[in-house]
Amino acid sequence: MGLFFGTDGLRGKVNEDLTFDIAYKIGNALSILKENPTILIGSDTRVSNTYLTLGVASGAMSGGAKVIDAGIVPTAGVAFLTREIKADYGVVISASHNSGEYNGIKVFNSDGYKLGDKEEERIERCFIHEKTNDFPNIGTFEQDFTLIKQYRNFLINSSENSLEGKTIVLDCAFGAAHRIAPEVFRKLGANVIAANAVYDGLNINNGCGALYPENLVRRVYRYKADMGFAFDGDADRLIAVDENGRIIDGDMIIYGIAKYLKSKNMLKNDTVVGTSHTNMAIEDNLKNNGISMIRTDIGDKYVLAKLLEKNLSLGGEQSGHIILKDIATTGDGILSAIMVANMVINENRPLSSIIDVVPYPQTNKNVIVGDKFRIMNSEELSKEIVKYNGELEGKGRLMIRASGTEPKIRIMVESKDKTLNDSIANSMVSLIKNINEEV
Repeated sequence: MGLFFGTDGLRGKVNEDLTFDIAYKIGNALSILKENPTILIGSDTRVSNTYLTLGVASGAMSGGAKVIDAGIVPTAGVAFLTREIKADYGVVISASHNSGEYNGIKVFNSDGYKLGDKEEERIERCFIHEKTNDFPNIGTFEQDFTLIKQYRNFLINSSENSLEGKTIVLDCAFGAAHRIAPEVFRKLGANVIAANAVYDGLNINNGCGALYPENLVRRVYRYKADMGFAFDGDADRLIAVDENGRIIDGDMIIYGIAKYLKSKNMLKNDTVVGTSHTNMAIEDNLKNNGISMIRTDIGDKYVLAKLLEKNLSLGGEQSGHIILKDIATTGDGILSAIMVANMVINENRPLSSIIDVVPYPQTNKNVIVGDKFRIMNSEELSKEIVKYNGELEGKGRLMIRASGTEPKIRIMVESKDKTLNDSIANSMVSLIKNINEEV
């Protein structure tokens, strides 16, 4: 992770942390790393997207790049289209699950994979040292909003079955999925109830989508739906709800898909990739089904790196980033939802009986801080972490980490005893707040 890039690209409040100048420098840096590149840009629905798209495009064009603006496209769609049109880079303008005042920049390589830490550091070096590429011949800019049709057709063709007869609720979070997700599921024959499925960048992720699945629960109940799917702003996350209104997070979805793929002899090495945050119950239940799990650091790019290293099929995060590596190069909420719907069709039983795992209680808390790195290096904090992990040994765990995208310290306590989890988490919140005041 570099000075500017976090676990999922570069992100911040527009015109405070993330400015036109930074966007320009990132675009220009890409024209330094490769001569006369072709760069595809896609975005979610935020009001700042045109502003930052033009920033990246201007910097890239000043270095001689050909820039293609594909308009509103989910993150996974940009990765897919970058490969399809043989672009050198794909750039996503999105702050994913964050609210409308935030935005971000993610970069994919020509194979549709997110840039690794070393590649991001190369970009940073270009603009930290004010290195610019002013090519004698300015590059070009064009808009092609029809490209998304290729991604839409890919999603439709990924389904083994018609979804006719199934009622499915979609919460599109006012984001990049707002048009394409309902269209794809209707083309597949489902009776679709679409919520928060209009172009509204001001309200993106606002009390809706993958971060607020309780709204999806209410709609599944109201419409007596077979299942519901909630996406985030750029549609790379998926949280599901079964026919009984039970929320199914990313860990649980991975568990269900892993069992399904194994039953079809399509789960390579009978192994999946999770993260340090993956619920212990998922690992235990996978093991009971003859499936191993490898843990990585939190961040879907680390999950992907392990999938590629070990040549595995499936991995992801509790937050709903799910990578079906044999089909796609990055997390794709819509593709994952299609997979889950097909599981229901092929097994001819309700989602609740397919994904029947019961996760151990987790208490998650976030503390906004001034300097998250100084706090993480605090000796006082380290001692408390060691103490509580000693108390939880064999029955649970405590995790403290700095957010990769926000000025927050994240706390997770997991065990079968929710009261104990809450007590430890609250103690850690108080400690972190005290340390924050001191630093």
